[in-house]
Amino acid sequence: MIRLMNSTFHDEEKTKEKLCEFIMKSEKLSMGQKCKEFEKAFSNYQGRKYSVLFNSGSSANLALIQSLVNLKKLDESDKVGFSAITWSTNVMPLIQANLDSVPVDISEKHLNIDSKNLLSVLNNTPLKALFLTNLLGFSGDIDKIKDICAEKKIILLEDNCESLGSFIAGKKLGNFGLASTFSFFVGHHLSTIEGGMVCTDDEELYDMLRMVRAHGWSRELEPEKQDVLREKYNIEKFYDKYTFHFLGYNLRPTEITGFLGLEILNHADKIIKKRNENYKAFDVVIKANPDFLHIDVSHMDFVSNFSYPLLFSDKPRFEKYKKLFEKSVEIRPIVGGYIVDQPFFIDYMKKRNLFYECPVAKNINKFGFYFPNNHELTNAEIEHLCQLLRSK
Repeated sequence: MIRLMNSTFHDEEKTKEKLCEFIMKSEKLSMGQKCKEFEKAFSNYQGRKYSVLFNSGSSANLALIQSLVNLKKLDESDKVGFSAITWSTNVMPLIQANLDSVPVDISEKHLNIDSKNLLSVLNNTPLKALFLTNLLGFSGDIDKIKDICAEKKIILLEDNCESLGSFIAGKKLGNFGLASTFSFFVGHHLSTIEGGMVCTDDEELYDMLRMVRAHGWSRELEPEKQDVLREKYNIEKFYDKYTFHFLGYNLRPTEITGFLGLEILNHADKIIKKRNENYKAFDVVIKANPDFLHIDVSHMDFVSNFSYPLLFSDKPRFEKYKKLFEKSVEIRPIVGGYIVDQPFFIDYMKKRNLFYECPVAKNINKFGFYFPNNHELTNAEIEHLCQLLRSK
C-alpha cells in the first residue's frame, strides 16, 4: 500500500537520534530559545519580517483571527470570505469570533479562489477580510486578488499550510496577504509532528500574536512595550506578569517543535524540489488520459505540490478510479471537502438563517480525490501510480 505519508519526518532515524540527544541535554523543554531560532530561520526562508510559532497550524489560524479581533481590525458580524474547499479549522475561528463566514467558490481549473469568484461575491456581499486557502500547492490569480483587496480595503489572509515553496508572479505563496499560516503536521512539506506558524510583516500584528499565543499576557514583548501596556492599564509591576491584557489562549509550542523545525528546514529545498518532480511526472500521464480533468498551473512559476488531486466530470469515472486506486494506494477526499455541506457549517447556517451554494466546490468534492505525493516516494511507487493513471 502506497501511503499518503511514509515517515514522521525527513531522514527519520537520524532525526530521532538527534532529537533524543537534544532532549537528554536540555534543561528546559517548554517554549524557549529553540522556538525563537526556528521563528527567525523560517522568517528568513519565507522572506517575511516576523514569524510566530504555534503548537499546530489550526492554532495558528485561531490566533491570527483572534489577534485581528483584539486589534479591532475585525469586529463582530464583519463578513469574512473563505475558500469553499479548505480545512475545517480555517473556518471555525471565524465562527468562534462571531464573524459572518462567507464561502467563496473555487475554480475547477486550479481548485482555488480566483479574481472572478471574488468579484462575483463582492457584487452582493461586502467583505471585510478574505481568508483564502492555497490548496494542495496551487493558487488562483492571487496577484490580482491582492490588487482587488487593496482597492476595496479588504484584509487578505492566506492559509498556506499546503503550499510551502510554491511561487506565482515571482513571489512565494504566503507573501501576498497581511499574514499567512503554515502547518508542520506529519505529512506536510515540513513535519515537526505537530506545529504551525504565522508570518507577517506587520509589527503590531506580530506583537498581538505573541500575546494571544500565551494567555493574552505581555511578558513575551520587549520591555518598553510591556511598560506601555502597564502604564496604560495602571498595573503595578508586582502583578504585571500575571496581567491578561487581551483575549488569548495557550497555543504555545515546545522546544521539541523548535528543534525539529530547525532540523527539517535544512532539507526544505530538497523536499520541495522532489515534490515538484513527482508532480510533473504525474501531470504528463494525466494530460494523456481524457478521463481526468486537468489542473491548469500555467499561471504559476513553481508548484510545490502537497498531494495530487484527481478530478472527474461524472460519477462513473470517479467510482472507477476510486476503486482502482483503493486496492494499492491510500486516497482521501479533497482536503476537508465542501465546507458548506459539513455538519458544523450547516448548523451555523441554520442558526443564522443563511443559505450558501458553491457549485464548483460541491462537484469537486463529489467527483474528486487525491493520492500521495511526498518526497519519499520510490521510483517503483511513482511508476505504479503512473500505471494506474494510464488505465482507461
